[in-house]
Amino acid sequence: AVVAQRAAYADDERFSFTILAKNVGKRKAQIAAITQSSGDLILNVDSDTTLAPDVVSKLAHKMRDPAVGAAMGQLKASNQKDTWLTRLIDMEYWLACNEERAAQARFGAVMCCCGPCAMYRRSAMLSLLDQYETQLYRGKPSDFGEDRHLTILMLSAGFRTEYVPSAIAATVVPDTIGIYLRQQLRWARSTFRDTLLALPVLPGLDRYLTLDAIGQNVGLLFLALSVLTGIGQFALTATLPWWTILVIGSMTLVRCSVAAYRARELRFLGFALHTLVNIFLL
Repeated sequence: AVVAQRAAYADDERFSFTILAKNVGKRKAQIAAITQSSGDLILNVDSDTTLAPDVVSKLAHKMRDPAVGAAMGQLKASNQKDTWLTRLIDMEYWLACNEERAAQARFGAVMCCCGPCAMYRRSAMLSLLDQYETQLYRGKPSDFGEDRHLTILMLSAGFRTEYVPSAIAATVVPDTIGIYLRQQLRWARSTFRDTLLALPVLPGLDRYLTLDAIGQNVGLLFLALSVLTGIGQFALTATLPWWTILVIGSMTLVRCSVAAYRARELRFLGFALHTLVNIFLL
């Protein structure tokens, strides 16, 4: 597929292709491209992503501020209608972009510029490449969590990271539970690991971002603790933990209702199903 694209653009002087001898992973492929580039801005796009025609101009406009080191667009599921799971993930992406990232962007500190559509300042990336390339996980070179790690490095270097909701990118999302769980496992490991990396940065940012980082990590652990406690109660007393079920259900209903109101789409009420996925799988 890549060879065919290279042939199609071979006579266009605006494009050049770097074909690596083997698959060395996303991080090393990025570094190979960045070191051979010459433009002021770098656009990272995943291979399963389709960009709207105005994405580059909208992200580049945000990058006109020299204080901005990275900016990401809004992600949607290109295969949204395939299964019940892809519909849920499309809503999950909307919430992640238009609640989480949008809130963080109010303080110029998006904590993870997502790989499917993220623009970086080349001069900033060059200064961070050594740290980016040499990251270890359990004593071995890291092969996951590139997007979050690179974003944290940008914040650590004093750059702002932004979100541009009008820059739309459609990406293929998992359509089976097995693939989805493997993806979520990689992302969860990255979130926990790189949140520790971000701890020295948080005091220099708004206090909301510290609360946000704690909530993203500790909240999931509290949910797991609630579920284990409920299972223990049922096993020991043969009674259901109705109070816990009521609290989790109420919180789910509030969140989905707010999302449905903000998006002006009733389908977000159906995102309540994702709570069951969270509880029993994630």
